[in-house]
Amino acid sequence: MKMTERSHHLVQINPWEEQDLDLLYRLNSPEMMEHLGGPETEEQTLNRHKRYLEHDLVGRMFSVQLLPNLESVGSVGYWPKIWKEELVYETGWSVLPAYQGNGIATAAMKIVIEEAAAENKYPYMHAFPSIDNPASNAVCRKLGFQRIAECEFEYPPGALMRCHDWRIKLNG
Repeated sequence: MKMTERSHHLVQINPWEEQDLDLLYRLNSPEMMEHLGGPETEEQTLNRHKRYLEHDLVGRMFSVQLLPNLESVGSVGYWPKIWKEELVYETGWSVLPAYQGNGIATAAMKIVIEEAAAENKYPYMHAFPSIDNPASNAVCRKLGFQRIAECEFEYPPGALMRCHDWRIKLNG
């Protein structure tokens, strides 16, 4: 395992790499993008991949691999965001349908929260799952995020969606 990889008993997360484009295509299915405005175009997917590769400059994106076989099953990440006039981390995750319901997102996000906290940059991390996405809201509850409020959130760019604003304190 490379030094930049982190693991939990279920999963390992690895910094996003060129080879993860195939995973991104699989995550861009109608089923996976149901709560996020629908699948992206080819151009949007390629642009997202490029941003993920460059994220180390302004956040971190990771592929999620299931242990022990190291099969790529999802993505997780975090990035800076100004929210309510405060600089925080925003986070997001995605797990392929065949692997959902097994604690993979929760396990991967535990590692992400530890990574973000270790940077000691921002006091809070926020997640903004759709109010219509019970699985992602359950991940937030399991991880100890506090539900702040229901809110409108712009995603994809140009579209507003109803979300829950979940927050977890990273330090202290």
